[in-house]
Amino acid sequence: MIKRLLGLGLAGLAAGTTWSGLAPGCQARRSELTLEARRRAQGLSLRETARLKLHHGPDRFINPFTEADYGNMPRVLYWKLFDRNHFKDYYPQEKVRPVSVDFNFLKAWKGLSVTYLKHASILIKDKGLHILIDPILDGLFNLKDFSPLEFQPSALPRPDLILITHGHYDHLDRPSLSTLGPGLHVVSPLGYNQALEGLAAKRTKLDWFDVLERDGLKITLLPCDHWTMRNPITGPNDSLWGSYLLQTATGPTIYVSGDTAFFPGFEEIGREFDIDLAVFNLGAYEPRWLMAQSHMNPAEVVQAFRQIRARRLMIAHWGTFRLGDEPVHFPPRDLKTWLSAEGLAERWLDLDHGQSAFYDGGEFQAAV
Repeated sequence: MIKRLLGLGLAGLAAGTTWSGLAPGCQARRSELTLEARRRAQGLSLRETARLKLHHGPDRFINPFTEADYGNMPRVLYWKLFDRNHFKDYYPQEKVRPVSVDFNFLKAWKGLSVTYLKHASILIKDKGLHILIDPILDGLFNLKDFSPLEFQPSALPRPDLILITHGHYDHLDRPSLSTLGPGLHVVSPLGYNQALEGLAAKRTKLDWFDVLERDGLKITLLPCDHWTMRNPITGPNDSLWGSYLLQTATGPTIYVSGDTAFFPGFEEIGREFDIDLAVFNLGAYEPRWLMAQSHMNPAEVVQAFRQIRARRLMIAHWGTFRLGDEPVHFPPRDLKTWLSAEGLAERWLDLDHGQSAFYDGGEFQAAV
């Protein structure tokens, strides 16, 4: 039983659903601060919310966009031990599909490219700069890896920048970062000093709407509706989380959502920025009663894509680890159904693991 509970906890940490060890009094105070921040944020723009630092609490960060109770262990236990799983009959259809990348083609391409590696790991090449987002290059705890890499991490281009969206273990993976060698420049939201200790030669910590510029590339950390936790004893949100907007040196603008629930901020981001490619995380969305506070489902991704007004759509965070109830191959299948119903299927770059999209001077196209 202890081993099983430990396994549930590790899976919960990866999915961003597990418990907090905060004492009841601390939890009550946290709830009060969250409600106050949300009350003050109502009617304000994302920029104004960030300017007033409504997401900053006295000892941890606050999500001002939700009243969700993050890290509720009883809910996780109910999900894993008692809730009916409606997808089990589909699990035999899941297949392990090793991932390969045509690095010669990527090297020869001189413009802008976006490569989906696995899980939420994305490699962007922008005029010679290589940006690696949320690298997880091997397994995760005791979870089955359905998309193992066929190549060694050393085969990847040396990353000039590594972007971390938040601290859940399937996004900030210390073993993967350590395989990338010394001298890393890691960009993250505020915090993560302990999580990144000894892994980065240079660190850039961003608050919401802070900007990093390098060689014509402009990176902005944007708000999103999520949270973070590394240690269930110390509890959630001692560091920040966010999405990234990359205004590339090549010209196009790329939005990378990271993990997020659906929230009204998408519409505001779409009004403020002219986005060529939106990369949304789509995975670990079932059951909705538990996952809706952290992850979007296919219908919500389509709605977010409309609101953010991007020209093209790409998805990540699927096909590698089964962190929710849905089988690992369901997200693109279900997304296609929703996009087709909305007349948007032709705007989707349907990339599998290891495949790339290239900017040809007009718009992003999937490699054939």
